[in-house]
Amino acid sequence: MSQVSEEREERVEPTPPEPVETPAPAERTQPEQKASKAGRNLPAAIGVGLLLGAAIIVSLLTVRFLFIGIIAIAIGVGTFEFAGVLRRVANIRVAMIPVIVGGQAMIWLAWPFGREGALTAFVLTVLACLIWRLPGGADGYLRDIAASVFASAYLPLFGAFAAMLVPPHDGVGRVLTFLIAVVASDTGGYIAGVLGGKHPMAPTISPKKSWEGFGGSMIAGIVAGVLTISLMLHGQAWQGVIFGAAIVLTATLGDLVESLIKRDLGIKDMGTMLPGHGGIMDRLDSLLPSAVVSWLLLSAFVPS
Repeated sequence: MSQVSEEREERVEPTPPEPVETPAPAERTQPEQKASKAGRNLPAAIGVGLLLGAAIIVSLLTVRFLFIGIIAIAIGVGTFEFAGVLRRVANIRVAMIPVIVGGQAMIWLAWPFGREGALTAFVLTVLACLIWRLPGGADGYLRDIAASVFASAYLPLFGAFAAMLVPPHDGVGRVLTFLIAVVASDTGGYIAGVLGGKHPMAPTISPKKSWEGFGGSMIAGIVAGVLTISLMLHGQAWQGVIFGAAIVLTATLGDLVESLIKRDLGIKDMGTMLPGHGGIMDRLDSLLPSAVVSWLLLSAFVPS
């Protein structure tokens, strides 16, 4: 009996499981290293950037005032995006209709009336927001109004300065000078940061931004400023140096400000509309404050 049980035990004895092959450490970590190094879907980012650039160039080289329409669309979409994030994440309710309507008024009134038109529309927008939010009661009133006023200033009012670059006879050159400087700053910083970024610039705000990347932005921005102001607007080289350096500073600060806003809200991107970039707001962050400085400096350096 014991012999039979021993034979049965031998027959049912479980076989050890076959070892499961696991990828080598280098294979597991390679995608993570690539993602941390590039930080975005590079082919998609380049493709979207080229399409946006082509739309802008076509508008400027055909009927340059179409560029104001591109600004208005981008600001309108960005406002919806920003207000939607505030509502979903922080339960902050932007006065959407006054901000959208008033924002469009700021941009389009900046065309014939300049600063006066944009500022007048902004003041009326703030007044409309104060009235629009009254039926909602006292709970969160100050919070919602503060967000509405901030959204009105941060997007359409800043965007109106980009629209004011268009009307002068050399408006195409002014717009291209502004855009090329911002793109050069972003591209130079990205390349320098990816290739040699070792010293974090603001680790608590944007860990991937490095001083090496800032140096690359500064070099590329100054070169772009000198070339565009000299060749397109017939200005002086020293003006291009100041302009390029100023745009790099405002573009970098704009990027840091939006990074801080996203960190405060606990999100990575403002949206997903632009593959490889995020949302519209993730592309406007460096452009919006740079538009203000571009208009101020170009008005002083190259009066229309």
